[in-house]
Amino acid sequence: MNTFIQELQRRTPLGWLQLSYHKNRFLVALSGIAFADVLMFMQLGFQNALYDSNTRLNRALLADIVLISPQSRNMQNLATFSRRRLLQAEDIPGVKSAAPMYIGLITWKNPQTRRKTSVQALGFNPEQPALNIPEVNNQLDKIKLPDHFVFDRAARGEYNEAFSQIDAGQTVTTEVDKRTISISGLFKLGASFGADGTLVSSDENFLRLFPRRQPGSINLGLVNVQQGYEPKQVAEALKSHLPDDVKVLTLAEYVKFEEDYWKKESPIGFIFSLGVSMGFMVGVIIVYQVLSTDVNAHIKEYATFKAMGYGNSYLLGVIFEEALILAVLGFIPGFIVPLGLYRLAANATNLPVYMTVFRALIVLLLTLIMCILSGTIATRRLQSADPADMF
Repeated sequence: MNTFIQELQRRTPLGWLQLSYHKNRFLVALSGIAFADVLMFMQLGFQNALYDSNTRLNRALLADIVLISPQSRNMQNLATFSRRRLLQAEDIPGVKSAAPMYIGLITWKNPQTRRKTSVQALGFNPEQPALNIPEVNNQLDKIKLPDHFVFDRAARGEYNEAFSQIDAGQTVTTEVDKRTISISGLFKLGASFGADGTLVSSDENFLRLFPRRQPGSINLGLVNVQQGYEPKQVAEALKSHLPDDVKVLTLAEYVKFEEDYWKKESPIGFIFSLGVSMGFMVGVIIVYQVLSTDVNAHIKEYATFKAMGYGNSYLLGVIFEEALILAVLGFIPGFIVPLGLYRLAANATNLPVYMTVFRALIVLLLTLIMCILSGTIATRRLQSADPADMF
C-alpha cells in the first residue's frame, strides 16, 4: 500500500496539467458537468416531492388496515364502496374497529383573496380519531359544530392574513358551492401535486358539502386491529371474508399503492425519470466532447509517449484521470446550486423539495459513471494511435 502511494506521489499529474493548461476550455467543461448535475438533482428532487407529497395523507391515516374500492386509482380519485363492508369486517377475529372516511375534492374561495382553488376535504366521525395528526385530534370538538372545518396551514396559496386571524382565536368564513363554512382551526400536513391543501371536518359536515353523496357510500374503511394480532394476518382474513367489491390493504401497502400510481401510471412520474436520463446523457456528451478534443489535440504527443515505450494502459490512465477530475470538480457547483433552487421551489410551491445525503451520493455516482463512460468512448482513437502514422 505504501509503495502504491509513493508511486502516485512520484507520478506526473499529466491529466491535471493538460486540463488546467486550457483554462477556458476547462471552465466550460466544468460548467457543462455542473449543468448536467443540476438537471439531475432538480428532476430527482421534484420526483421525490411527487412521491412524498402525494403519500403524506396516506401515511397520516390512523389505521392498521385500509379498505378501498378496487376502482380507486389514487387519493384524488377514490371510488366508493358500501359501508356495510365495515360491519362485515368487524365480524373478523382481531378487528378492533372499522370506521368510514369520506374524501373528495372541492373548489372553495380562498378566504383571503376570494379566488377559487381546489382543496381536498376529509370527513370522519370525530368521536373516533382517524388521522395521526395531533393538531387535528386536539380540535375534534371544533369540527363537531355545523359547517366548521380545520384547515391545512401548509396549503399552497396566500393565506397569511387568514391564518393570523385563526391563530388569534377568530373564525374565518368562506364559501364552497354557495355554502358558507367556517375555518376555526389549523393543522399542518402540506400541499401535493393533486391538491393545494386539505380541509378536515366531521362526516356530517363533509356530506353537507357533497349533498349528492350517500352516507352509505364511503371512500375509505379504516380498520384497527386488537393488541396481539398482526395486521397482515387480519388483512388476509378480511380478504377471504369480504366480497370482491372491496380491496384490503395494510397501511404500508396502501402507501405503496399510492406511490405506485404516481410511479407507474401517472405521466408526470415518467417525465421526471426521463428528465434524469436526459441530464445524464447531456453530461456524457459534454464530457465526451471535452476528452475527445483533448485526445485529438494531443494525439502526436500520445504517439510520442508510445514510441518512448509507454503502454496503452498509462495513456488511458491519463484520460481517466482527466475524467475523474472533471467529475469531482464539476459535481461541487452542481451540488451547491440545487440547494438554492430547492429552497426557491419549496417556497413557491409548498412542496417537500429538499436535498438528501442519499440523493447527493446517487448523483455523485452518476457523475462518476458519466465521466468514466465518456472517457472510455474518447480513448478509442488513442488505443489505435501508431507513432509511425503520426510523423
